[in-house]
Amino acid sequence: MKPSVYLLILTWNAKKVCLECLESVFKLDYPNLKVVVMDNGGTDGTPAAIREKYGDNVTIIENGENLHFAKGNIPGIEYAAREKADYLMLLNDDVIVEPSMVTTLVEAIERDPKIGIIGPKVYFENPPDQIWFAGGLVHLHKGTSEHIGIREKDAGQYDQQRDVDYITGCALMIRRDVVEKIGTLDPAFVIYWEDTDWCMKAKRAGYRVVYEPAAKMWHKISASRGGQVSKYKIKNKLRSAWIFFRRYARWYHWITIPIFFALDTIRILYMMATGGFKRGY
Repeated sequence: MKPSVYLLILTWNAKKVCLECLESVFKLDYPNLKVVVMDNGGTDGTPAAIREKYGDNVTIIENGENLHFAKGNIPGIEYAAREKADYLMLLNDDVIVEPSMVTTLVEAIERDPKIGIIGPKVYFENPPDQIWFAGGLVHLHKGTSEHIGIREKDAGQYDQQRDVDYITGCALMIRRDVVEKIGTLDPAFVIYWEDTDWCMKAKRAGYRVVYEPAAKMWHKISASRGGQVSKYKIKNKLRSAWIFFRRYARWYHWITIPIFFALDTIRILYMMATGGFKRGY
């Protein structure tokens, strides 16, 4: 029997994209997979639509209110841990997965017990050969992080497995025993940076955090929050970044962090002045 994988999909008023995601999920070729959807108190009938189409093939946890990302995922994480899943995988509801993605990730993580967290190469939905995520880097001296390869056309330049600072929470596989050691996502992060914090905790506990390019998926990019840039996104990213860097930056990093923060503030003010924000939640 292959190791068990619990696929945890958080959704909120996104019935259409969630059903499209599930359609691709049920084409995955991995044989020992459990699909769990956490509904964040949506009002668009997503749980009923999933039950009608998939019945008992999907476990639905209804959170009752919008708990946002970190807190909304915790009931699913705790459920999978109680069920003794070998691996848990967070998955956004606005993604389309390649059929072999989970199989590829499990094969990679099984080869090295020191890999605690692993994630795939993620593309934009359109154009489908443009990279959104090929691993993540944290710059403690800048107070920033970055997706490796973002907006680059894929020409094989990121086709080597590598250790990274973080794996995006839109497609993050973690060992259950790592969760038992470092805990769940931290609800102090309402949204954004909770995945980076989780990865940092895993690394500090002695585990590797790995990007696996042979596993692939496509992301519709914050469809429920108004596109790639919005006031909501900027506000919450800054708030969560402040929590993260207060936690992990050393005293000497704070010599340069204010400089980069000021530059980023200027960029945001310019976007506000020129109408660069997209509308949306």
